[in-house]
Amino acid sequence: MPDTRPMSEAPPDHDDSGAKRNVIVLVAAQAILGAQMPMIFIIAGLAGQTLAANPCFATLPISLIVLGSMLAASPMAGFMQRHGRRAGFLLGAAAGAAGAAVGALGLAEASFATFCAGALLTGVYLSAHGFYRFAATDLASGGFRPKAISYVMAGGLLAAIVGPQLVKVTADAMAIPFLGTYLAVIALNAFGSTLFLALVSPKPAARREAEASGRSRTVLLTDPTIAVAVICAMVAYALMNLVMTSTPLAVVGCGFTKGNAADVVSAHVLAMYAPSFFTGHLISRFGAERIMAAGLAALAAAGGVALHGVDLANFFGALALLGVGWNFAFIGATSLLAGAHTAEERGRAQGLNDMIVFGCVTLASVASGGLMNCSGGSPAEGWTAVNVAMAPFLALAGGSLIWLTSRRPGKHA
Repeated sequence: MPDTRPMSEAPPDHDDSGAKRNVIVLVAAQAILGAQMPMIFIIAGLAGQTLAANPCFATLPISLIVLGSMLAASPMAGFMQRHGRRAGFLLGAAAGAAGAAVGALGLAEASFATFCAGALLTGVYLSAHGFYRFAATDLASGGFRPKAISYVMAGGLLAAIVGPQLVKVTADAMAIPFLGTYLAVIALNAFGSTLFLALVSPKPAARREAEASGRSRTVLLTDPTIAVAVICAMVAYALMNLVMTSTPLAVVGCGFTKGNAADVVSAHVLAMYAPSFFTGHLISRFGAERIMAAGLAALAAAGGVALHGVDLANFFGALALLGVGWNFAFIGATSLLAGAHTAEERGRAQGLNDMIVFGCVTLASVASGGLMNCSGGSPAEGWTAVNVAMAPFLALAGGSLIWLTSRRPGKHA
């Protein structure tokens, strides 16, 4: 008989030893394998600018990474539901290495189409990477769950340091710019994939039993808690991507160096993950909704700082606030979602969430390049357009959160 309790419930004597072991493995994976994401996000737009015939398509490779993640989200969730987390994460690392290899080939051949094909394949890795936070909850009790998510996200702190520094070392290490960076990404995936051999992966449910039990995707989306969790995660991730995608182009376009751009992105990624050491504790104490609200407020403040000027200090300040806002809103939304579905609904709910989230992130990254390069006559005007575009989406997420809390006053996830 399947356990149909919401995942927020757990037996009082629940043993978190397996969950804690998985957290250690996933923190290491986040740190090592996750380093490839800031590396690629720093250079993909700059490489695209040199390869694309039209500068408006400079950020298309980044958009295709996110599109690949969206397309892979539901299949990857189903694959993990049937074969376990370990198999899914190994598949993701293999896709990351393959995507980097194809991207390197595109750089070597000066082929924008090949470079974009590699980016699409890299999206499969990004999809698997997104499930690290959910894997942390598989064996966790209700009390440990938000902390487990938070600790795993904190692993990105080392990635934020290692990734941009590797870019500095590898970007111009070979005759073809950025080729060395993509070769380094292949090595990261090969090494990092060995970590998953230590992962405690729950035995997958029988396929027919898992498919027959729990709510359908349509019914899941009518659950107010799930709907608001998806909306807030979608807005937080999409706006973070919208601004971050354009940041290297804006920094370099406003007269600063590629090294300055790497430092700004590094500060941003540090701000994304450093709060994770205490975000889970804050959620346990104050509730997911309040932490999500604080995150949305920080995202709005990031836009305000960015609109105040294009000095290097403004870039650092805006991107730091953007990172903190993403952390609070996204981890809060993940915690809210994880407590709103049963174990049998896990693959369905998580796959649906990430498909919607990364679908909107895809649109944001496409819009980022167009707004940055094709709005106004200067990089400063393009940067302004990018940040003004945040406002209506913040209003949507804030309104949905107010609606949810007004339905159940005094309660928190």
